[in-house]
Amino acid sequence: MDPILLDFPDSFDTERLTIRAPRPGDGAQIAEAVRESLNELRPWTPWAKDEPSAEAQEIRIRHRMADWIEREELLLLLFMKGTDTLVGSSGLHRIKWDARVFETGYWVRTQFAGQGYITEAVNGITDFAFTHLKANRIEIRCDAKNARSAAVARRCGFLLEGVLRNDSLGVDGDLRDTLIFSKISALELH
Repeated sequence: MDPILLDFPDSFDTERLTIRAPRPGDGAQIAEAVRESLNELRPWTPWAKDEPSAEAQEIRIRHRMADWIEREELLLLLFMKGTDTLVGSSGLHRIKWDARVFETGYWVRTQFAGQGYITEAVNGITDFAFTHLKANRIEIRCDAKNARSAAVARRCGFLLEGVLRNDSLGVDGDLRDTLIFSKISALELH
């Protein structure tokens, strides 16, 4: 089946979060959250080297909305449940619909760091992917030096499968190793 025909929710809740697809008007709040969090994002994310404008983020969001509709990438925004307060962002990327394989990544707004929101979001998104998207495998890839990101993967029960040595350049231009964590569907466990 062509993935564009798949119907699944574009929003769901966890204990403290509403996790949803991007919508028009989200750009300004994302730009504000990224600006607030630049010092924490810059070592790991190439897209955080410059301060984003609200307009640039709105353009980005509208492209991600198109990706959602086409089922090419599923950006997810994390909001404090019952509010419009953006906590961070995640999503399902590098999608292989034929094998039902997804990668998730994440970042948290600085003021919400260290409070368990990303662990909660990753657990919720993982459950969403297994339940609604019939995922067989979900991956988390992170820079081997990004201890906080790796800790989230471990807390969420992802298994470290391996290390890709010198496979990418860090934001600083140095060669970096990438950790690959995965979780597979309980149906696939034999």
